[in-house]
Amino acid sequence: MTALAPSPQTARDQLRRDLGLCFGLLGAVLLWDYSAFDLDVMRGLAGPAGFVWRDHWLTTVVLHQGGRAVGWAVFAALVGQLWRPLPFARDVPLAERRWWLATCVLCLLVIPLLKHASLTSCPWSLAEFGGKARYVSHWALGVSDGGGGGCFPSGHASAAFAFLAGYFALRERHPVAARRWLAGVVGMGLVFSLGQTLRGAHYVSHTLWTAWICLALTVASHHGWRAWHRA
Repeated sequence: MTALAPSPQTARDQLRRDLGLCFGLLGAVLLWDYSAFDLDVMRGLAGPAGFVWRDHWLTTVVLHQGGRAVGWAVFAALVGQLWRPLPFARDVPLAERRWWLATCVLCLLVIPLLKHASLTSCPWSLAEFGGKARYVSHWALGVSDGGGGGCFPSGHASAAFAFLAGYFALRERHPVAARRWLAGVVGMGLVFSLGQTLRGAHYVSHTLWTAWICLALTVASHHGWRAWHRA
């Protein structure tokens, strides 16, 4: 089966909508950063003794380890559908299923690379929560906060948001399945992120930036791949 090629006008309309969504959400994330609510949220969850939920079985075993297992299971299913499509994606061409998987891999690689280069430490590393770091905005590039760094953006959130490509792969043939996939990805991302926020592993902004980066990469990949395919 060949790839479904939308008309040039439809492709332009989709590109405008997708870019509008990207820039709209970018504005919302920047507004959150500007609000400086990150630290206020953490102060509401912890004190000098640290984060109560940091080692709780619900956040560590169910949401953290369990979330990681769910992410790997979804990834394995996407690899498997190169040979046997998922039930709701049987008429999605192999080329698009390959793009779907490749875009997920791209997101799963970019987020850890950004984390590795980041000097931002996790909230639980702050001195006021029992650590030794001081609060420094992740926009203060090249400025160390005195902690271990490597905490921005949220890697755990990417175990969900990296799979946004499924929505774009399904939306033309199976709009209902596409919306359900999107709701599942966003729902998983919020649940995983809630666990990490409660533990003090990430600020809210870390999750928001992971979601936006994965969306931006997916939109760029989707429309770039479609343009190359048309050419």
